[in-house]
Amino acid sequence: MDKKEFTQERKRIATRVSLYSIIVNVALSVGKLAAGILGHSAAMVSDAIHSASDVFATFIVIIGIRVSARKSDDEHEYGHERLECVASLILATLLALTGLAIGSSGVEQILHRDTVPLQVPTLLPLAAAIVSILLKEGMYWYTRHYAIALKSDALMADAWHHRSDALSSIGSLAGIAGARMGYPILDPLASIVICLMILFAAYEIFKGAIDKMVDRSCPDEVEARMRAVIQEVDGVDHIDLLRTRLFGNRIYVDVEISADDNLTLLESHHIAERIHQQIERNFPDVKHCMVHMNPLSEWKHDF
Repeated sequence: MDKKEFTQERKRIATRVSLYSIIVNVALSVGKLAAGILGHSAAMVSDAIHSASDVFATFIVIIGIRVSARKSDDEHEYGHERLECVASLILATLLALTGLAIGSSGVEQILHRDTVPLQVPTLLPLAAAIVSILLKEGMYWYTRHYAIALKSDALMADAWHHRSDALSSIGSLAGIAGARMGYPILDPLASIVICLMILFAAYEIFKGAIDKMVDRSCPDEVEARMRAVIQEVDGVDHIDLLRTRLFGNRIYVDVEISADDNLTLLESHHIAERIHQQIERNFPDVKHCMVHMNPLSEWKHDF
């Protein structure tokens, strides 16, 4: 599969995964909101708001992946991959704002419990919480699988959105169960716990996106495999320099190698071409590999 086919396949799979996320989240949002209102559970209403935010988040994922897949143009000669990181940053911000809104609602109910008595939830929100936990945890593993396969930050952010929703439903379940056991304060308290879990997930997503926007290097094990591939190319005597940088979901590689001083320009060119081809063949995430040839007698030079 060439790069163009890989990009199109990546976009197609990501769109399908996102569509499933939207369907599940819309159904859960409506169901949990109804259960929270009818069952007198603030925690379940907060959980429903969280699920509703997932719908908007998934639309951002779709837009981010589609825009990042655009071809290079005159104004963006290195492509648009970093726009997927921008989508992840927007997701992290949306997630954090949702968490803060849920947390403030829980604090307000606790502070005003003397003037507005806390109601004991019915069994309806309890059942809704269990259904939500099962569905959202399943969606987490489903989305995570494709996020790893496609090397997609935006999809991984969406997967964590599902996981945070599953965790918030666990908090809702504990709060609702505790309220039904005679401790109604546990229901709004669960909203505060949900808030903290959501904020942590937002931080993780934000940190991962920033790492890829500041040209962070590939992990050591990836660079070690690259060195092994380069060293196997005929004519390579020594690897003087290997630099990598993450550019959105893609990788840029700069290589300097030493070769025999007496090689012709054409022979040196062929060695560089083989290195370029081997790197891109063995590492599909590499968008471009730049190779510079140094004369062996001067491989310790400083430049």
